Amino acid sequence: MVNLDSAVGASRKTVTGLDVSYVKDTDLLAAAAVTIDIQTLGVLETAIVKGEATFPYVPGLLAFREAPALLHALEKILVTPDVLVCDGYGLAHPRRFGLACYLGVITGLPTFGVAKSSFTARFVEPGVERGSWSPLLDGDDVVGRVLRTQPGVKPVFVSVGHRIDLDEASDITLKMSPRFRVPEAIRRADSLSRAALRTGSG
Repeated sequence: MVNLDSAVGASRKTVTGLDVSYVKDTDLLAAAAVTIDIQTLGVLETAIVKGEATFPYVPGLLAFREAPALLHALEKILVTPDVLVCDGYGLAHPRRFGLACYLGVITGLPTFGVAKSSFTARFVEPGVERGSWSPLLDGDDVVGRVLRTQPGVKPVFVSVGHRIDLDEASDITLKMSPRFRVPEAIRRADSLSRAALRTGSG
């Protein structure tokens, strides 16, 4: 079981991706946790939890809806990862405290979010080359990074949640995205959660 109070060093070798899928037009969900090796992208461990959201869908309050199931999935992971990444926001959130912040504070683990679109922050489109980026701004404050993970493909939106800086979060995101726009840990968690809903497993 993951030790939610454990501290980790600066060297990150493993990352656990977190994502939630829903049965359309219902509150039924599957939360997935997938741990991968950052260097090889090999899957080391997976966990799935199925249930029902007890908090309604309210824009900006996703953490209250998804965090309980994600934390349950994390509890089923046997080896504590070096870092968590979720499909969502950290600091790049209207309240400056998105799902990645919530999960990071609760677990004590380094955590960041990677979203597919910007919520309310503004930005200038980065260059078309892989690795190009531009700051994600809320007023004059940098709350994240718009990062191109694949050449000529829409960028992703990286923001810190807890105990990690934006440079490292962006570096890990690129390492996890050698072929696809979405980082591998999140992509695999998304696939696992969707498959669990289709097959009834978990």
